[in-house]
Amino acid sequence: MTMCHITDPIDRALLDDWQRDFPVTERPFQVLAYVLGLTEDEVIDRLARMRAAGRITRVGATIAPGTVSASTLAAVAAPEDQIESVAAIIDSEPGVNHNYQREDQWNLWFVATGPDRDHVDDTLKRISARTGLRVLDLRLVRPFNVDLGFRMSGHSRTVPGARLVDKTAMQPGDRDLLQALSCGLPLVADPFAALARSLDRTAQQVMARIEVLIGAGIISRLGVIVRHRALGWSANAMVVWDLPAEQVGRAGPALADHPGVTLCYERRPVPGTWPYRLYSMIHARSRNEARNVLAGAIALPDLAGARHKVLFSTRCFKQTGALIKPKEVAA
Repeated sequence: MTMCHITDPIDRALLDDWQRDFPVTERPFQVLAYVLGLTEDEVIDRLARMRAAGRITRVGATIAPGTVSASTLAAVAAPEDQIESVAAIIDSEPGVNHNYQREDQWNLWFVATGPDRDHVDDTLKRISARTGLRVLDLRLVRPFNVDLGFRMSGHSRTVPGARLVDKTAMQPGDRDLLQALSCGLPLVADPFAALARSLDRTAQQVMARIEVLIGAGIISRLGVIVRHRALGWSANAMVVWDLPAEQVGRAGPALADHPGVTLCYERRPVPGTWPYRLYSMIHARSRNEARNVLAGAIALPDLAGARHKVLFSTRCFKQTGALIKPKEVAA
């Protein structure tokens, strides 16, 4: 399957080259326009069009997990005839920012986020109470690669290695700024000034804080956030690996470095129910492509003999930015 979804070479360049390192300057879209040989208005128009078409979610930030908010991966086993109704209950929680149906008995997988762990726990309790289902709480132990990016052209990708996060860089007011960046910058000529006005600050103050938060690793990526399924990555598999805890430290980095693996992290198992500690995502354009990536991963020496399970995604119910500031729960 080819990447037929983006045929315009300028749109491809916009998506390929600006998923990270978005310019933190007064007129950032002028910088993109200069590189692409367009006008500022044309760049803004193209991004607005792709956002309206569901090809991108926003121009904004992704926040390093566990730095300024809490989050967990969770799953429920919804009866087949109740998947839509259970998914709607999960989606109604403002702290849920991803919700996917996957091919497994545990068939709805979602990420619950919030300003602190109590908020996440309350979200999971409400979902369990409202659905009548057990919720698996699969807490992050450590990430090996969580800097997701997609290229429209070819298979190559340049993803920075994991870096240390300096949480001490946070200052009062940064949570509001990070929440706004997680929702997305306004697509206007002076997006940082517009953002600053909404926070009752100056553009210079906002841009200075963004630079600090990027430097501290709290903002892991600033740029165009794409909807990968809408752009042709429709064969996406979460592969979970059953490994002894002492083996994960070697297997995790090896798996994270394997071509085609887009995410990799260790999570707490659930004794007696879910033994898997090591998680990886393969985002591919066909199931054959995904299986080829998996075959290479299985052959890695550090994963020799490890039992694994493949859970292909079949539907995306929700994909938004993380919840950093508290919100009212939807009725």
